[in-house]
Amino acid sequence: MRQFDVIVLEENSPQFDNWTPPFEDPALGWLHDYDWNRPLQSIDAEWVVITQPAVKIDREFLNNLAEVTEGFPMVDAFAPRLKCDGKFHGGLLLAGSKGFSPISENEKMRYVAAPNPMIAVFSSRIIQRTGLFDLDLPPEFRLLDYALRMAHAGGKMFSVPYLVARTSQLTDAGRLNQVAPLWEIYYKTLPVGLLSAFTFRHLTMAPKFLGFDKGKKRRLFKRDKATALSKLTADYLKCVMCDD
Repeated sequence: MRQFDVIVLEENSPQFDNWTPPFEDPALGWLHDYDWNRPLQSIDAEWVVITQPAVKIDREFLNNLAEVTEGFPMVDAFAPRLKCDGKFHGGLLLAGSKGFSPISENEKMRYVAAPNPMIAVFSSRIIQRTGLFDLDLPPEFRLLDYALRMAHAGGKMFSVPYLVARTSQLTDAGRLNQVAPLWEIYYKTLPVGLLSAFTFRHLTMAPKFLGFDKGKKRRLFKRDKATALSKLTADYLKCVMCDD
């Protein structure tokens, strides 16, 4: 088994076939695809980095990742920070009825609800328990959804300040404010109190909340699948929420 697999995901475009791994290493596997779920069925490493071409995955990052995975053996996932234009962009916390909120640049080690939507690290064991990505969600929301589903599977996501990758391009933060996909994530993975608060703040979602649409059965199926035999505790949920 390899130490790391790196899954690089991007849109299928005319430039797609021009991508090449930045370097080769016997302990490292590269999987490049536009299908988010296909690489998950080909992983052969203890740890899996899921990222985008704009993020630089180099030996320094992987050496730091090796230290982190060895130093925190009880953690199933990590939320690396991204450095862009001299600023750090880390994982996300749940902000109650508001959606997700990024941690501070100066935040110390802590659990987070979800990673930056451009990069995350999961153990292969928690991937096996969590399953596949929800392709009904826009790409920038899939890692957020996956991290919360992972928590129901018994995993925890940790942020370590010195685990940093570099990028020259960030996901537009405004895109993470889209109400409809956030509501779907809340419905699928979070307690009814948080779902109700989010719905009352965004009343356009009230018909869905009341079940007045054709997607009710599919949503119920996804929620039951995500939360069956859930290991998500109230204490952990409190740890990954904003204080205010």
